[in-house]
Amino acid sequence: MEALLGSSPSPSFTITRRNPITSFKVLSWNSLYSGSNNSRVYHPILRLKRSGNDNSGSCSPLCHIEQMYRNRMFSQPIRRCRKIFIDKQSLLVIQNGLAFLPRKFKTSLRKTLKHSEIFKSIVPEIFVRSCIGLMLVMAVNAAVIKAPSFALSEENLLFLEAWRTIDRAYIDKTFNGQSWFRYREDALRNEPMNTRQETYAAIKKMLATLDDPFTRFLEPEKFKSLRSGTQNALTGVGLSIGYPSGKNESAFGLVVISASPGGPANRAGISSGDIILQIDNTSTENMGIYDAAERLQGPEGSGVELTVLRGSETRKLPLIREKVSLNPVKSRICKLPTGGDDAPQIGYIKLSTFNQNASGAVREAIETLRKNNVKAFVLDLRDNSGGLFPEGVEIAKIWLDKGVIVYICDSRGVRDIYDTDGSSVVAASEPLAVLVNKGTASASEILAGALKDNKRAQLFGEPTYGKGKIQSVFQLSDGSGVAVTVARYETPGHNDIDKVGVIPDHPLPASFPKDDESFCNCLQNPAAACHLDRVKLFSK
Repeated sequence: MEALLGSSPSPSFTITRRNPITSFKVLSWNSLYSGSNNSRVYHPILRLKRSGNDNSGSCSPLCHIEQMYRNRMFSQPIRRCRKIFIDKQSLLVIQNGLAFLPRKFKTSLRKTLKHSEIFKSIVPEIFVRSCIGLMLVMAVNAAVIKAPSFALSEENLLFLEAWRTIDRAYIDKTFNGQSWFRYREDALRNEPMNTRQETYAAIKKMLATLDDPFTRFLEPEKFKSLRSGTQNALTGVGLSIGYPSGKNESAFGLVVISASPGGPANRAGISSGDIILQIDNTSTENMGIYDAAERLQGPEGSGVELTVLRGSETRKLPLIREKVSLNPVKSRICKLPTGGDDAPQIGYIKLSTFNQNASGAVREAIETLRKNNVKAFVLDLRDNSGGLFPEGVEIAKIWLDKGVIVYICDSRGVRDIYDTDGSSVVAASEPLAVLVNKGTASASEILAGALKDNKRAQLFGEPTYGKGKIQSVFQLSDGSGVAVTVARYETPGHNDIDKVGVIPDHPLPASFPKDDESFCNCLQNPAAACHLDRVKLFSK
C-alpha cells in the first residue's frame, strides 16, 4: 500500500493495498464539508509511504482521514509532524511510514461501526439533537439556581451578608415556616437594590418575615448608638422600654421597663409599667422599640415630649435630654439599731445595668463592704432592664461556688450550659437577698433565676418582666448591624420565663422604697410601714 503526497495546500492521498476494498484520501481541517469535529472512520490496517521531499522541519496542517463510508464516530484529529503521525488519543501511532492498529482496537472499531449503524437506523438525528438541547437547558437552569447571579453587585453582597447572618445564627431554623433559601433567590431577583437605602429596605423586609420584634436591622448610626448604650454614658432621657407583656400585653404603645435614677424621666415621675403612647406626637402603637429608643436619644440639651399613660390617667411630659450616667453599681452600709458599732451590718448593692463594667463594679463593692464588717448582702435588681448577657453570667459566678447558671436552648432543646466551678466566687457563704420587680428583665432575670434555683438567695418583690430570649448583635461590612435572636434560656430549674418572668419567694411591702437611703430606714425602723424584718429577709 502506497500513499503519494501532493504539494497543494489541500493535499490528497491515493492509498492502495492488497485486495483493495475502499479508497481513502486525507483532507485538511478546513476542507471538511461540515466543519464539524466528526472524522471518517478508517480501515484498521494502513501502510503509508510518504513520497516527495519535505525538509522544512515543521508540522503540516491539522488533517483528518476520510473514508468514503457512511458511518461516523467522534474521534480526535491526527497531526502529521515530519515522518510521524500521532493520534491525540494514542489510539494510532504511525512512524517511519508504517501504521499499526492494535487488535483489540480493531475489534472495538468494528463493533462501534456496527452499533453506530444500528443506532442511526433506529434513532433519528433530530431526536438526538433535541435530547442534547434539553440537557443543556437543564444544566443552565441548575447553574442559575445554585448561583443567583453571575455578577452580584455590592448592594447584593451586603444583602447576602445579612441573609447569611440570619441563616447561621437565628434560633428558629424553620424561619417562621418559610423556605429561607427560596426567599433569598426571590429577593435577589425581585427586590430593588440599586442604592444603599434600597438595600437596607430589602433587609428590613426580609427580617419582618420572621415576625420577631427583637431581630432587627440597625443602620450604622443606630448600631453605633446601641454599642454606646453598653459603655458608660448615654445622651437621652434615661428610659428603658419594651413591648407590653403580662397584664399590659393588650396595651397600645410601649411599656417603661425602668427609669434611670436621677435621670430626666425619673425626675418627671415616669416609672416602671407606664405606657408611652406618643413621642413628639408620633404614635408608638406600631413603633419598634429601637426606633423609639432612637427618638428618645438626641443632642444634649434638646427637648422631647412624651405622652404617658398610667392607669386611666394620660399626661404630656416635656423632657430635656442630658447625659445619663450608666454607672452600674451603687452601694451603702445599713447599720442595724442594735449591737453597737461592732455588730454585723447589711451591705446594700444596687445594680442598675449590665454594661461592660458591671461584674468588676459588683466585685469591688463586695470587697469594700466587707472591710466595714458587712456580713450579709441585699442585691437590688429592681428596674434593671438587663444588658450584656456575659456580664449576667459573670456576676452569678461571684455569688455561686458551683452549679448551673443558665441553659441556652434552641428549637431542638438544650444547646449549651453555663455553669461555675467556683473559680470566680467572691461571696458564696454570706446571707443574700435579691429584690426584683416588673422592671427586672433579660440579664437581670438570668441572674435572679440562677440565685433562686441554686438556693443561694431568697427573692423578694413581684414577678419579673419575662424576656426569655437572647439576642446577639452582628456588625456588617458597611458599619450597619443585625440584632438576632440566637437562643432562649431556661433557669437552672428548667423554667422557661419568656412572657412569664421569675416568680419571687416573697412579696415586698407595698410602700417599699427604691432608693438606697429609704431602704436602710425600712430595715432600721420596726414601726415603719415598709419595715422588713432582718430574720425574714435572710431566711431560707
